[in-house]
Amino acid sequence: MSQVVEVPLWLLILILLFAAVTFASHFLFPSVRWFFRKRAERVIARVNKRLARPIEPFKIARRYDMIQRLIYDPEVAKAISEQAALDGIPENVAFEDARRYAREIVPSFSATLYFTIGGRLAQWVSRSMFRIRLGAFDRDRLEALDANATLVFIVNHRSNMDYFLVTYLMSRASALSFAVGEWARIWPLSGIIRSMGAFFIRRRSRGVLYRRVLARYVQMATEGGVTQVIFPEGGLTLTGRLAPPKLGLLSYIVSDWQPQKRDVIFVPVAVNYDRVLEDFYLIAAHKAGVRKFKPPLREVLSIVFKHIWQRVSFRLRKFGTASVAFGEPLALTDFLKGRTGDQTEAVAEELMRRIEAVMPVLPVPLVARALLAGVATKAEIEADVAKNLASLVGQGVILPRRDATKITEDAIEILTKRKLIAESGDAITLEPASEDTLAFYAASIVHHFDADAANSR
Repeated sequence: MSQVVEVPLWLLILILLFAAVTFASHFLFPSVRWFFRKRAERVIARVNKRLARPIEPFKIARRYDMIQRLIYDPEVAKAISEQAALDGIPENVAFEDARRYAREIVPSFSATLYFTIGGRLAQWVSRSMFRIRLGAFDRDRLEALDANATLVFIVNHRSNMDYFLVTYLMSRASALSFAVGEWARIWPLSGIIRSMGAFFIRRRSRGVLYRRVLARYVQMATEGGVTQVIFPEGGLTLTGRLAPPKLGLLSYIVSDWQPQKRDVIFVPVAVNYDRVLEDFYLIAAHKAGVRKFKPPLREVLSIVFKHIWQRVSFRLRKFGTASVAFGEPLALTDFLKGRTGDQTEAVAEELMRRIEAVMPVLPVPLVARALLAGVATKAEIEADVAKNLASLVGQGVILPRRDATKITEDAIEILTKRKLIAESGDAITLEPASEDTLAFYAASIVHHFDADAANSR
């Protein structure tokens, strides 16, 4: 038993490697996972004491368990059989496809990352770039909603800043789960976003199996009480106005709802900006008739470095106001009472109407509207702004807190800095090719003044 055994060096290294892996997998890794899970549970318990909507157990379940639950769901299993028969492939091959889809969709929420790094980053980015104006939907009103109901915030999509802004404003009320598109699946961004509780969706996927897996995840999350954020337009607006709603995610929620289940309350959220960071690319995509827009990497890096230099040299000026308004909540229990058939389209249209009704009115859209109408002097712009503001008083719309003079000055400063208009004494002239950009901003509030525009969507 004590005799010496000679083995090649490569074999010794291989044996030691296998021993190390076995030790780590059976003793080290479980201990490390236990340590971090206990720490996460303490963070969640502490955070839940101050949240208006505590984090539901579904959101903090182990990702592996959620994937297993999803791929063995009876409806997903049925879809696997149908897909295998349709494609003429073994069911185990279709099953692996479903597993791949589930791994792609299911997030891995980290409360520590969300409420420390994520929340603070969202606050810093939002407040450093914009003057924040919040509408009248306070914490007391949020707490007054059915505590057992699932909240789904329905937000219009004007900019990728929407994610930062909504996260910042709602991080003290609840942990949000965003539906994000394929743009966010780039490594290492995908891991960070998944840890923030977001789930990925393929907006252009037409596969029945993929849609069934996605539908069941959304339905499970809704049944589990996860607070979600959905952008019903399916992408950034190219015209400045609300786009017609895409019914995919909404249909998964509405079609699965039953009176005996947990109620679902949709909260319409309207977002508007004095400056949409991607406006030139969105306008160009609209003019080209192609939804794809991908800014050149060199140009993006140039903008980022310029922004950093302005911040370091203390010359950074904010981009104006970013405003968020909350519309009247819509509870499925009340809305579907007495209705039959698929009501997804009716729910979507009602939610979009409620978003339009509370769309914030900001200085740049107001002045852009006046300029496009042919107003050519500061005094005339100020008079037009004052008239439009007076027409909206008492209609439940968020209006600037400044007077017409200050609103006009602020908007003219922003537009002049962007070289969209030129100022000569009291006269204001449009720079070449600026009409499209001004129209983009004016379109965001046109429905407040034009009944035909309000109905045209």
